[in-house]
Amino acid sequence: MARVTGIGGIFLRARDPKTLSAWYAKHLGITLSDYGGATFLWTDEIPATTGSTTWSLFPEDTPYFGKGTDKGPQQAMVNYRVDNLDELLTQLAAENIPIDPHREDADYGRFAWITDPEGNRIELWQPLAEKEAEKNEEPPA
Repeated sequence: MARVTGIGGIFLRARDPKTLSAWYAKHLGITLSDYGGATFLWTDEIPATTGSTTWSLFPEDTPYFGKGTDKGPQQAMVNYRVDNLDELLTQLAAENIPIDPHREDADYGRFAWITDPEGNRIELWQPLAEKEAEKNEEPPA
C-alpha cells in the first residue's frame, strides 16, 4: 500500500508575507530561497542522528496552540527544530520577541514557545543528542 513518508512542507497564511518572511529570517534564521520558500535537509540535522518529524492531531479546544489571533483560534502550530534552545531564547528575548515562560523537558528533547508578529504560536524543539537520550532511558528490568 502507498503511504505518506514524511512532511513535505509547512505553509502559513500571512497578512503581510514580505514582512513576516523578514521576521522569520532575522529571528529564526529561516531564509527564503529564490523559489520563495526555505528547504531544510535531513543532512543538516543538529545534533546528528536526531532526525524525526512528528505529525499529530489535537482536540479542537486544545490550549496547546495558544489563544489564537483576531482571525480566531490558531488551527495549526509549527514545531521548529533548533540547535541551541537556550542561546536562541536569549537572542529572541534581546529582540523583545514574546516568549512563553513555560518550558518542557522530555526524554526526546527540550521545548519552548514564542509568538510571531501575526500572533501565531510557534514551538521550538531542541532534540537530545543520541548519547544524552540513551542516558535518560530506563534500564531493562
